[in-house]
Amino acid sequence: MHLTAIRKPEETLACFSEYDSLKRVLVCEPHYMRITEVINETQRHYANENINGKLAAEQHRQFVRALTENGAEVIKLQPDERYPEQVFTRDIGFTIGKTVFVSEMGQDIRKGEETVLREWLDVQGYPMVSLNDHRIEGGDVIIDCTTIFAGVSGRTCMSAIEKLQAEAPAFQVIPVPFKEKYLHLDCVFNVLSEKEALVYKPAFEEKELAMLKNRYTLIEINESEQFTMGTNVLSIGNRTVISLPVNKEVNSKLREKGFNVIEVDISEIIKSGGSFRCCTMPILRTV
Repeated sequence: MHLTAIRKPEETLACFSEYDSLKRVLVCEPHYMRITEVINETQRHYANENINGKLAAEQHRQFVRALTENGAEVIKLQPDERYPEQVFTRDIGFTIGKTVFVSEMGQDIRKGEETVLREWLDVQGYPMVSLNDHRIEGGDVIIDCTTIFAGVSGRTCMSAIEKLQAEAPAFQVIPVPFKEKYLHLDCVFNVLSEKEALVYKPAFEEKELAMLKNRYTLIEINESEQFTMGTNVLSIGNRTVISLPVNKEVNSKLREKGFNVIEVDISEIIKSGGSFRCCTMPILRTV
């Protein structure tokens, strides 16, 4: 049985997949977004050009508008000038079942962002688990019913994955190593439904690819669209995803598979290494 079936309509905290209908989500406006310290390959490419803050803010507003128009309650965390990467709320925490797990950030420049999340969770009275002393970021955590795929990366270590398994015994946590040059698991893999997933195959060894292929029909991303975050779409329910207009091939493949693709331009934001999934921390999804 799909675990989401046991949820009650009045609940305000529950996530059991990446593709059920998105009802509540945390974001943070990119008021202080800039590349001050290069911490991924995408930023290295755009370091000299840097971020147009005004354009990034306008694009983020368009993204939030698309979310609200499609039934999501959008909650905005308070931006802090000390945290130039704060727009990427996915990394600071993740909802598994009816608990929020607060991350231990893998880069010094991002440490402190999780404090803003903890304070908000305290006010809400939501159950949370802090994964202190175990480096893990939400971009490496992908949930599908009773399975959690956890990327083994430069931001998420095996001890963190083992800690996560201990704290979420009702789920099977599957470590998924991928090539070190890629930032997070959701930059090379993303679950779209119970049967389909996006993947950038060159990021994985044959063992991991075979495991993913055994479970999903894999929709492949090419190299150029991996760079423009082709896998980092956001599913909002009812086979609807939000994707970048520039990723024409992946959008075409998704439409051929029967997905409704909403195109929103956040090309300025992705210069810092994250797209739609990175910019959202789901709190509630319903079937």
